[in-house]
Amino acid sequence: MCTTGGEAVPQSEPLIRFNRTTTAHIPADVTLTLTLEQRTRCRLRVMLDDGREAGLFLPRGTVLNHGDGLIAEDGLVARIIAAPEHLSRVESADPLLLARACYHLGNRHVPLQIEPGRLSYRQDQVLDEMVRGLGLEVRLVDAGFEPEAGAYGGQGADHSGHVHEH
Repeated sequence: MCTTGGEAVPQSEPLIRFNRTTTAHIPADVTLTLTLEQRTRCRLRVMLDDGREAGLFLPRGTVLNHGDGLIAEDGLVARIIAAPEHLSRVESADPLLLARACYHLGNRHVPLQIEPGRLSYRQDQVLDEMVRGLGLEVRLVDAGFEPEAGAYGGQGADHSGHVHEH
């Protein structure tokens, strides 16, 4: 879910203003590397990878994914790159073991990136020990993080509208 807290960009400052997104593969003029948290913000001052300052002025609820494009008011196109983050990665050819890990991590509302034969989550020693206790090996990696959006369309950080008892 898009948040507006943090670094709001003053409208009086002449910055590159990105206000539209695209998933179409159009040639990019520049790249913009952002963490998952930054990719969920709709108002944010950013530094393009070429060193220029810019501002994101996106509709509420916008979530940027690796490879998405941003289009500025002046027509400049930026391609989003998922910044490397400290992740724990589990790989297994046993789908039952991976399903069990997903169940236990999901029960703790941990955002998960699920791919064939592996899953990744933000590195956490307690969670790593739990997953090892299930019989899986955990490797620490620095990689882009794109967790499942979830049944309610969020990125796992905001539970508004999501209420249940455990």
